[in-house]
Amino acid sequence: MTPTLHGRIQTRVLVLGVIGLLVAVVVTPLLPMRGLSVGQGYRVTLTVLIAVILVGVGWELLYHGLQQFRWDKDWPTLFGLVTIVNEGLLMWVLVRYTTIVLPRGLRPPALAFAVDFTLTWLSVWLFVNGPIRVLLPRWRYNGGRVI
Repeated sequence: MTPTLHGRIQTRVLVLGVIGLLVAVVVTPLLPMRGLSVGQGYRVTLTVLIAVILVGVGWELLYHGLQQFRWDKDWPTLFGLVTIVNEGLLMWVLVRYTTIVLPRGLRPPALAFAVDFTLTWLSVWLFVNGPIRVLLPRWRYNGGRVI
């Protein structure tokens, strides 16, 4: 079954909240945070993760509108992977050039952001295209809804 809008939003929030959190916990101490303590590094990565979840709901609304022009109302799997580019660029702009997400003193270096965002995104994408189908067998038949 094609994932519904509510299913995609629920899946995004759940998987980013669980898998994204696990990736952040493991990766944050290893990131080159240039002058930030480990505690500040966790504050940065977890705040960015929350922002990715919140902004992601907006992305899902946009993607839903765009998908209405496709005959099957869904993206090919590769499109889901390639969205790392536009979502990553928007988050980088929000993190680096505004104070919406982080105050000026807690801005991560580009390399740290890129590594964290890429590892999180790939982990989430791989999980949604594999293990979630084993852990939540009805997920696929419920339009991607978790609840």
